[in-house]
Amino acid sequence: MVLSSAACICGNLLLLLVLLLNKELWSDTLGFTLSHSLSDLALGLSTMPFGAHNALFWPSGPPGEGLLCQGSGFLFLLLQVSSVHSLAWATVDKFTEICFALSYSRIWTGRRSLAVLVLVWLFCLVSASLPLLGFGSYSYSESRFLCCPKFIRSSSFVLLWTVAGVAAPILAVCCLYGYIVYVALKQAKRGTFMCNELHCFYVPAKNYLRSSIVMVATSCLLLCWLPYISAVLYETFSGQQSPSATATFSTWLVLTGSALNPWITCMTQ
Repeated sequence: MVLSSAACICGNLLLLLVLLLNKELWSDTLGFTLSHSLSDLALGLSTMPFGAHNALFWPSGPPGEGLLCQGSGFLFLLLQVSSVHSLAWATVDKFTEICFALSYSRIWTGRRSLAVLVLVWLFCLVSASLPLLGFGSYSYSESRFLCCPKFIRSSSFVLLWTVAGVAAPILAVCCLYGYIVYVALKQAKRGTFMCNELHCFYVPAKNYLRSSIVMVATSCLLLCWLPYISAVLYETFSGQQSPSATATFSTWLVLTGSALNPWITCMTQ
């Protein structure tokens, strides 16, 4: 967990520096990438101290459900959901830029991008507040060394809504990049020319194929989240804790996904 958190912090700091120091990368939709990167960065910064504190200073038993546990659980869920949704909208932006190039500037304006970001964060705040309002609870997980959301059977519909808020954007990201790969492969078979002010030149098919291979890497996001979602669903509907190794491994995969996200973002730009 420490290694994954450290990699997440370093990768996202590097991505933020690249974005902030290169003005040619700025656009009306830069906020999606910034929101995604800042969420992952905050997730790494918050997970490491809470996990270390829980593992080292509570060796005799769980810490209970005090203010520290509730606050860390709220922050953990908030940053997870905001990271996934910000990535989904950044992917929608990239999809629009490629597949609707002529009308892209009219579709994504600064005001629309800001409105989408505000709605995303409102949804994330509502999702993270539900356990504090009685729809489930935040409790300490000994296998994860973290305080995580826990939904009882009577509030299963809340869990399904929250999971849909995570699963739906992940599937949308994979589907949109899958379609982009399909467009790239079709374009590679036809071949194309790109022109600037001086001359036109032929773009080899291998350039499209190489970009397609890079975009397939986004499927890692689905692989990183699937075990975690499965473990949460099992704990909710069975009323039992998932095996310790499963809970630990699934949480580590989520943190590993946050560490991989900045590199995938750089490669797909």
